[in-house]
Amino acid sequence: MPNADFQLIVIGAGPGGYVAAIRAAQLGFKVACVDKLPTLGGTCLNVGCIPSKALLQSSDSYERTSHSLKEQGVIAQHVTFDFPAIMQRKDGIVRTLVDGIASHFKRHSITRLEGSASFVNPQEIEVNGKRYTAEQFIIATGSEPIPLPFLPFDEKQILSSTGALSLPAVPKTMTVIGAGSIGVELASVYRRLGTAVTVIEMLDTITPGMDAALSKQLQQSLKKQGIEFFLGATVTEGKILKNGVSLAINHARQSRVDAEVVLVAIGRKPYTTGLNLKAANVNTTQKGLIPVDGNFRTSQPHIYAIGDVIDGPMLAHKASHEGIAAVELLAGLSPTVNYMSIPNVVYTDPEVASVGMTEAEATASGRKILTGTSHFRGNARARCSGDLTGLVKVVGDEATGRLLGMHLIGAHASEMISEGVIALDKKATLSDLAHACHPHPTLSEAIMEACQQALGFAIHG
Repeated sequence: MPNADFQLIVIGAGPGGYVAAIRAAQLGFKVACVDKLPTLGGTCLNVGCIPSKALLQSSDSYERTSHSLKEQGVIAQHVTFDFPAIMQRKDGIVRTLVDGIASHFKRHSITRLEGSASFVNPQEIEVNGKRYTAEQFIIATGSEPIPLPFLPFDEKQILSSTGALSLPAVPKTMTVIGAGSIGVELASVYRRLGTAVTVIEMLDTITPGMDAALSKQLQQSLKKQGIEFFLGATVTEGKILKNGVSLAINHARQSRVDAEVVLVAIGRKPYTTGLNLKAANVNTTQKGLIPVDGNFRTSQPHIYAIGDVIDGPMLAHKASHEGIAAVELLAGLSPTVNYMSIPNVVYTDPEVASVGMTEAEATASGRKILTGTSHFRGNARARCSGDLTGLVKVVGDEATGRLLGMHLIGAHASEMISEGVIALDKKATLSDLAHACHPHPTLSEAIMEACQQALGFAIHG
């Protein structure tokens, strides 16, 4: 479009949008980035991934100091916590990272447009009553929590993840509806701080999509820590009481669960409210997703979409990866996104991390497979640190020897999974990992041992 205000307008400043804007500026584009929030970073940074991890870290430090150090010969007495200080630390971390993104925008001369964007036509948007044109657009508006129809969020008694990250005090009791990563992570935060937590999940397993063996072990660990689970249960009714919420549930062991607060974590949906996509002739599905081709183009070839508004797992790192790829495609480069090597992590204790195919998925694909496991209890570093709950499981193709999937549960699984990511990206084999020299003593040796076990020569198996 000749004489457009910008070469590229990115709608959304979350981990997909702000990364896309910075990469575009690096490649020489004149860029604007629109977001309704006054702070950059979107849901992930402001009210999602980052604040939740800050609370997980603080609550884990309290838990370990209170209960685990004695095993290492360290005696800590009269341990307590300051909840307002925990929240202040969380807010400080968010502010620092938000300011960091703002400084990147300034350094790269990216124009910030604060407000909600609405398409006027395929080449023009309106923000706060002012119109802007662009040659290309990237829609990266993310997602929002899904409420239960009979339990709308009030962020006081009926919480979304946003409200659960900003409670004024630690509740005595909490019911979590949904046992995905958000549900079990926030259940862990408050259980460690003294809340009696009950988790209700309609499926018969927690963290659906993870390898079945790891999901089972995670549930056992969380149950041992004091979290109560009702699996295969549905919530049929909710009543707001003066001092709490009463839920009617359909379950063999229980018909009602009462708690001071309820966290609804049943999933998220694409956020396209107010975008007026019809005016831009951009198609959407019945679920609100924006269909794209293999190059992130929507039904309008100059309008791209990435992240939670398109198909695939709703993960911050997926959105960032797609944002970079979409911009590089605009610049005439040839990036690739390997969706099989996008990892998934649950930041509980123990952590769970997964990349590639599960054993069930690999078997269903018709392949003959090799599997190998290595338990942390046989790992020297795990013995030294006391982190004995955990294992590494690998899945490989018998015909080619290539790694198909890697699944970890245990301390630092979120960091260790990157070895599996790179291995899948580079089409590495089980033998490659089994013969790679891993430092000793480290937890990462369990990856090597699992691959050796799959190939039939585990040294410590």
